[in-house]
Amino acid sequence: MKNFLNTVSAAALGFGVLLSAPLTAETLSGAYLAGRSAAANNDLAATAAYSAAALARDSGNVALMENAIHAYLALGEFDRAKPLAEALLSEGQRSQGARMVATVRLIDDGEFDALAQREVQTEGISPWVDGLVKAWALIGTDDIDAAMAQFDTVSTDAGMRGVVAYHRMLALGTLGRYAEAQALFETGALGTTARTRRGVIAYVEILSQLGRNADGVKTIAETFNGATDPELDVVIARLESGEKLPFATAPTVRAGLAEVFYTFASLLQAEQASNYYTLLYARVARHLRPDHVDALLLTAELLESLGQNELAIAEYRSLPADDPSYHVAELGRAAGLRLLGKVDQAVEVLEQLTRSDKELAVAHSTLGDILRSQNKEPEAIAAYSQALDSITQEDPRAWFLHFSRGIAYSRNGQDVKAEEDFRAALAANPDQPQVLNYLGYSLVEEQRKLDEALDMIERAVAASPDSGYIVDSLGWVYYRLGRYEEAVAQMERAVELEAVDPVVNDHLGDVYWAVGRKREAQFQWRRALSFIEFSTSDTEAEPDRIRRKLEVGLDAVLEEEGAAPLQQVAHDD
Repeated sequence: MKNFLNTVSAAALGFGVLLSAPLTAETLSGAYLAGRSAAANNDLAATAAYSAAALARDSGNVALMENAIHAYLALGEFDRAKPLAEALLSEGQRSQGARMVATVRLIDDGEFDALAQREVQTEGISPWVDGLVKAWALIGTDDIDAAMAQFDTVSTDAGMRGVVAYHRMLALGTLGRYAEAQALFETGALGTTARTRRGVIAYVEILSQLGRNADGVKTIAETFNGATDPELDVVIARLESGEKLPFATAPTVRAGLAEVFYTFASLLQAEQASNYYTLLYARVARHLRPDHVDALLLTAELLESLGQNELAIAEYRSLPADDPSYHVAELGRAAGLRLLGKVDQAVEVLEQLTRSDKELAVAHSTLGDILRSQNKEPEAIAAYSQALDSITQEDPRAWFLHFSRGIAYSRNGQDVKAEEDFRAALAANPDQPQVLNYLGYSLVEEQRKLDEALDMIERAVAASPDSGYIVDSLGWVYYRLGRYEEAVAQMERAVELEAVDPVVNDHLGDVYWAVGRKREAQFQWRRALSFIEFSTSDTEAEPDRIRRKLEVGLDAVLEEEGAAPLQQVAHDD
């Protein structure tokens, strides 16, 4: 036990100054509580630092050790996690995080024999992960027959057969047995895995090794319905040039083992498991294979989901500019910068991306979104226009780009062009409720084509009956048409759905006033003002106008504005 404590103490002291997280907790309890608080907030760097500080004062605390191991894993700090994991496991403690680290150490050291002989129940991570790790480790020992038998053993679970078949196909590719790998794919044994992006690319690489580049191009076209991106475009171009693609998905046993952890990270993400836990698997995949672009992007995405935007940005920045997926990383980096409030830097990233690839529609549209959020409508319109110029009208993205540009035109006072875009969006996607609502509401506000506006908004409500904003639009068009009693029912429903929205509450106040329920109207206007006061986001509500309505009433305000008077309805207040 003494050696165990000494090892842990040394590890903790060595990591006590890790990273840049400020260590203000000077006592064991302070460091422990600070670590728990940091963990609750997903602050990975602070969790690691405070856990290390607490371990320096209580080196035998197993819970602290496990917290530190998980934090180091989540940060990708495997060298720092290894001493703690070894110390924890040497005392027979059960720790999945420590087992992950131990597995990584064996792979790093090339100890495939030890990895293959490991007792799964007491030394492994989980049965499925360990089953595939063992199969790949056996390939590392050149015991191919035993490896294939191990794949058979793992595939006895019906839910895992597709995943196991995928890894068997990869293993056959690693061994250069491409014909067998291709035949396995063709049997349909891979199930849905055969339709994943990574599964398709692996299969295409196998086809190319067999001299079947044309079939590879056909497979991509059929799987993705003709849609491509810069990475797929590069693959297609290489195939069409007659190049024999290397089997890059799993060229080595270590790469195959990385694929195991990436596979389970993807499965956990698909099942909406804990993002923190999923991150550990993605980090292992990244460590085992630093050039695993999909693992890099997944790691960054998971860090974003945990609010660790600085760490996510660092991941995105590590992707080389000449990688076909560079644009994905740059889009992610821009999103992270925006979340950190560094909007100018995000715009700079996107502008550089649009300069380097003028035909990349998603870069232009994302730039347009940010510019529109900054009330820079003319610049946003230009960005959306460039995006639309980069695609055909048959492209599934066309309706949304027209919709987005239409909003920018509308906010810029260019109502005719806005309507043209909204109608173009509807031509591409006739029943899209957001477009129907936006155009219908715009027509209502402009006091024209009210019957068409009503039809549009009723269709929008039918498609999205639980959208408070769309139900509000329906109530508002009834109000504009003088159908006040019908407007009341819709507005009350809208407030139920969007209880703290100032515009919806303001509208309900106007409708109540129109039917003579003046005290209730004043109550709603006061609610709207209170929501504006405490709101942290922009709103279209007009506080000065609401205050004026409270002072003199809606009828007087409409008269002051030169608007048509209400059709008063008798009602006991």
